[in-house]
Amino acid sequence: MSGEALNDTPRIERLIAMAERLISALEYDIAALKEGRTILATADPEIQKLTAIYGREAQGFDPRIAQSAPAPLRQRFVAITAKFREVLQLHARMIARVKNASEGMIRAIAAEVERVNAPTRTYGPRPGYAPQSSGAMVFNKVV
Repeated sequence: MSGEALNDTPRIERLIAMAERLISALEYDIAALKEGRTILATADPEIQKLTAIYGREAQGFDPRIAQSAPAPLRQRFVAITAKFREVLQLHARMIARVKNASEGMIRAIAAEVERVNAPTRTYGPRPGYAPQSSGAMVFNKVV
């Protein structure tokens, strides 16, 4: 890389601006999940497009560009990157909690429906008879 390519201040500022916007969307999602709301900012197509653009920009980013940037810009870049990583991890934990809770409720409901619809047996199972699932709920047992 040449010296000109290493001094790419507009690219660093663009990454900082995109990261700030993504952080605000993730923080909105975290607050929404804590309050029990289901409408998330990250489901917005504009935010999803911004995420894809940020991913491409960050993937092609050479760390030497940040190292050669002016000190105040480099400090802002490092700080926003650390905050983005922290908020992203918190968001992933919140999504995992909601996912586990909702899947647990679905499994509990399905088990209760099967228990209620199971035939009552007075003496024991008949030979060659397997109770059929009620089919009331379908859920993924893999995840």
